[in-house]
Amino acid sequence: MVSASKHLMLRLACLVLLASLLGGCATGRDPRDPLEPFNRGVYQFNETLDKAILKPTAQAYRFVIPQFIRASVSNFFSNIGDVVVALNNLLQGKFTAAYSDLGRVAINSTLGLLGLFDVASEAGIEKHDEDFGQTLGYWGVGDGPFVMLPFFGPSTGRDTVGRIADHYADPVTYVDPTRPRNQLWGTRIVNRRAELLDASTVLQTAALDPYEFIRDAYLQRRRNLIHDGSPPPDREFMDPQQPAPKTTMSPPSVFPASAERTGTGSVLVSGDARTPVLSGFQPALETAARPAQRPAKAALPRDTAASAGGDALTPAAASAKADPTLFAKLWRSLTP
Repeated sequence: MVSASKHLMLRLACLVLLASLLGGCATGRDPRDPLEPFNRGVYQFNETLDKAILKPTAQAYRFVIPQFIRASVSNFFSNIGDVVVALNNLLQGKFTAAYSDLGRVAINSTLGLLGLFDVASEAGIEKHDEDFGQTLGYWGVGDGPFVMLPFFGPSTGRDTVGRIADHYADPVTYVDPTRPRNQLWGTRIVNRRAELLDASTVLQTAALDPYEFIRDAYLQRRRNLIHDGSPPPDREFMDPQQPAPKTTMSPPSVFPASAERTGTGSVLVSGDARTPVLSGFQPALETAARPAQRPAKAALPRDTAASAGGDALTPAAASAKADPTLFAKLWRSLTP
């Protein structure tokens, strides 16, 4: 049976590789899903298989098995899954988380009776969710095209390779003989499908396109898991960059503004001071603003200024002041 399961996983890997090669010729509405027509066909196949076999079996399992037993079965397989989680945390370099996962396995396998009771969660030890697909994404491997796998459901090119690695890391794979191993796998599938009964009912009633809803939910969840709950902003949903606003300012003038400092010493003018150029209205404005002034007296000769009572005297005036009869003698000599 081990060889048969290996052949099945190899066939799935070859199917994904073939679908990826054919994806270059297919055009889908979503660039993440270039194989949409093929994937929708596989989705319909899985839905038919689920309605015919898996869903009725899960409903019967849920009706017959009490809830506390179903919870113990879930805890048992979750404890086995913690081994794979611890291995992938080691591969990602998360040694603290890997130590915590190994502690959960040790506690639940002993105190929890082979994992039937989740004692580690009650003790406050956090449970993680890691797989080999996340490990590849952690080290920078891209998602690849979205792929709907037969029997296994939604995946990507990277996660399909991760499923194969997780299959070989799963302790159930090495259970021998074959019959108990098949019983464990069958119980795990039915129990998991029973846990998803309510979710599938909501999906069928609320989603307009169940295929698109499953695809988008799967890709978003995987992105969130790879980045440990803090994914970077998705460019597809980011607001487009707004163009720079056009400026309405006029180009800078080569002449200084009226408020700028000009003249000698200014950064705009070098050399000696220039006489400012006045516009046609500036003289009139300055004249109106200047206070009224009395007209200046005309300049008089120094002799006239002296005769008017000034202190400064010419030599002739000084001699007349010394001899009062000098003007009379001059006047008589000039008259006929």
